Amino acid sequence: MDRIYRRQRYIYDLSRKYFLFGRDRLVRQLGAKAGEQIVEIGCGTARNLIRIARAYPGVQLYGLDASAEMLRTAEAAIARAKLSDRIVLRQGLAEELTPAAFGLQRPFDHAIFSYSLSMIPDWRAALAAASNSLKPDGFVHVVDFGDFKKFWGTFERSFTAYLNLWHVTPRTDFLRALEAPGRSPEALALDLLTGRYAFVVKAVPSAILSRLQRSTGTSR
Repeated sequence: MDRIYRRQRYIYDLSRKYFLFGRDRLVRQLGAKAGEQIVEIGCGTARNLIRIARAYPGVQLYGLDASAEMLRTAEAAIARAKLSDRIVLRQGLAEELTPAAFGLQRPFDHAIFSYSLSMIPDWRAALAAASNSLKPDGFVHVVDFGDFKKFWGTFERSFTAYLNLWHVTPRTDFLRALEAPGRSPEALALDLLTGRYAFVVKAVPSAILSRLQRSTGTSR
């Protein structure tokens, strides 16, 4: 990860804003309350954490990332935003997430994956770790690439090939599991962006864990 982001971290936010859609929708849908604890898994440059801190003044934020290089950029951005007292960063793997990794005694209220699930090799273990690190009535929030099925075939094939060059794999089997019948809007709310380009989901931990059991096989 450090090899990939050693130089990219300087232009990451500028370049990604043109195709990482739905991130601000996720922030708006958080519905966080004062006093809650929010963790972002794969926090990158802290772009989302800073926006959440400004949108929800009473929350405490935590960021986990595997790349020390990206965390260097994140720390600088947080300091410039004067939010170092509200955002705590740690280096680590998504599947090893626990509240104790941040020195916390109680579970998180929200766990966020913002275009990170498609880059985490053991994404099922990452979702399970996040779900198990939450209060039972907490929420997992995910925004990530969809399956592009409503675009023309050439775009679907070429863009998927482009993403693969950057070690990005859309988790299409997880999306299929999220769309399966039997979900209640109170437990799992799913939004699809135009053309199925991306999806945004907000779900309680039990709903995520049950959908993980359905998402067998390998993502393309």
